[in-house]
Amino acid sequence: MDAQLIVVLAGIVLMVVIVGSVLFMRGYSGKFTFDTADGTRPRASEGDGNTTGVAFKGRFTMLTAGVVAMFGALVAKLWSMQMVSSDYYDTLSEQNQTRTVTTPAPRGRILDRNGVALVTNRASLAVTAYRDVADDPVLVRHVANVLGMPYVAALRNIQDNTEGAQARHTIATDVRRSTIAYIQEHAGVFAGLYVDERTERQYPYGTLAAHVLGYTGTVTQGQLAAQEEAASSLDEGAITYTSGDTVGQAGVEYEYESVLQGIKGEQTVTVDAFGNVMSEAGAVPASAGSDIRLTLDLAIQQACESGLNHAIESAKQQGMVNAGAGACICLDCTTGEVLGMASAPTFDPSVFIGGISNDDWEALNGEDSGNPMLNRAISGQYMSASTIKSLTSLAALEYGIYSSTRTTVCTGWWTGNGEENGQACWLETGHGTQNLQGGIAHSCDPVFYDIGHDFYYNPDNPEGMQEMFRRWGLGSPTGIDLPSEGEGRVPDAAWKERYFSDWSSEDRSWNPGDMTNLAIGQGDILVTPIQMATVYAGIAMGGKELTPHVFYSAVSRTGEGDAYRYNETGTKERLTAKINSDADLALVKAGLHDVIYVTSTDTARHFSSLPVEVAGKSGTGEKTGEDNYAWFCAYAPADDPKYVVTAVLEQGGGGSDTALIAVRDVLGHIYNSPDTYTSYESGVR
Repeated sequence: MDAQLIVVLAGIVLMVVIVGSVLFMRGYSGKFTFDTADGTRPRASEGDGNTTGVAFKGRFTMLTAGVVAMFGALVAKLWSMQMVSSDYYDTLSEQNQTRTVTTPAPRGRILDRNGVALVTNRASLAVTAYRDVADDPVLVRHVANVLGMPYVAALRNIQDNTEGAQARHTIATDVRRSTIAYIQEHAGVFAGLYVDERTERQYPYGTLAAHVLGYTGTVTQGQLAAQEEAASSLDEGAITYTSGDTVGQAGVEYEYESVLQGIKGEQTVTVDAFGNVMSEAGAVPASAGSDIRLTLDLAIQQACESGLNHAIESAKQQGMVNAGAGACICLDCTTGEVLGMASAPTFDPSVFIGGISNDDWEALNGEDSGNPMLNRAISGQYMSASTIKSLTSLAALEYGIYSSTRTTVCTGWWTGNGEENGQACWLETGHGTQNLQGGIAHSCDPVFYDIGHDFYYNPDNPEGMQEMFRRWGLGSPTGIDLPSEGEGRVPDAAWKERYFSDWSSEDRSWNPGDMTNLAIGQGDILVTPIQMATVYAGIAMGGKELTPHVFYSAVSRTGEGDAYRYNETGTKERLTAKINSDADLALVKAGLHDVIYVTSTDTARHFSSLPVEVAGKSGTGEKTGEDNYAWFCAYAPADDPKYVVTAVLEQGGGGSDTALIAVRDVLGHIYNSPDTYTSYESGVR
């Protein structure tokens, strides 16, 4: 019998009992006397006035009316529940017995620009069970033994509700097929276990492009909290996550999570009063996420990574024993597309599949790890060294600080700020008399000391050099579509006052030495490799910098054609830097051409074998207590630029000795002309 009907009938019986009791009480005669001698009806001995008997009679009438009303209401409710709303209550009863749980969806693949899979999915078998299996210690022991895992670990996984209380809980993933076969052959022993087909991330090229691609992991509590806070602003149909979901945690996996993440499936299950799953009903299959194509070219990416490793090995051979970290980037300056991006040291994203172990995490993040998780190409912040001299020259020309005909006599020691504040040129014997173009070509420091000094004492534009740096995008992110990009720093008087607030007012004041250091890319300036690659792309393109990007297109779910392309509405322009005159830019470009072909025979021999001419600039940064940092930025062809390649090596020595190697290797691959010259004694910084 329906529980609700039982309750109603019990209520009716109770009311009947109450009414009967009241009627019985009516026969009580304590307040009445009867005179039957004359056959008259009984009457109260006290008369018909306001007596206790009359009051009792009124209360009885009211009680009777109340009971009748309650009885009527109960009958009406019973009629409504059984005849009118029976379907509604049946639905509620059914809902109390069923639950809907989600099933994971395969993520979309990540491809290079030509459709080569850089990240794909592979089939994986998982052993799962509902949580009530934890109540059978013998079964749990059998499961742990056959899976080769501790009993406590198996029990913990079965009891873990991060995947949902009524969902099947994952005991082990990537289980060997022989183990699966054994479980299925002994189904009676392992009653309550399930074998689920899943997908796991696979990296066909191992560590290649790991910093760009990123990795996946279980959604964190912080991410769930952020989602809850932003719930009111989420678009209808936006992906929402629950504890236990796998999401992108770095690189492209993180940046394009909304595209790669599929649509979860749904499984309806019936449960008992304790929430234990009794059976499974209908299911809606999961839908895989969309594949995306990146701007990366597999072969160029490989050239960036091998070139960077080649440069690091060359640095070590030259005595730079601490070399081992750096970055190499190749851009298409006509579109902003990143064709290759390498960062060293690197890491293996596959260690994050199924959850990373404590040992692996410590190896990646320990003090002696070398920070392999850091994408130095976009997050590494370094002194720009002499690569900044191109912009220093443009500032000097525009503000009339140093004309194209002015010269500086370089003796190897510059004393423009006084003998006590003298500064050395990297070439101790000096370069002799140099004009601005020669100063760029030979990287002659005193030419740029003069520029920094004269800017400092210029009453009209004392910070014109900083303004020029910012005009070309330094000190702010490029906007590349990857997480955790650094913004760099362009120091000035206000920054120094604020940053060194604990110093005395005299020590934190901006001085001529700050400007002369800044002019050669030393001191407190910080840049990222992607910023310098974008700056040189802008120089190559006459001041126009396009926003660098790694996303090329989202592939249609049918697998044919693209659903969306990055450049459907045109390339995104980051900025167009104002240039004072074509002559100013031509002078700088001529100096960059001479860096390659005029100032050093060794440098020229590296590049002369290419079928196109190259323009570029080396740089050698100094950091207290460490070996020099090596830079090299170049674009090609010099007369019709298409490619920009930038490399930096931490503690890698001279830029034209080591970083040049990485740049040359990448250009050698692009133009099918490998570098056959092995001397690293270029003599240009």
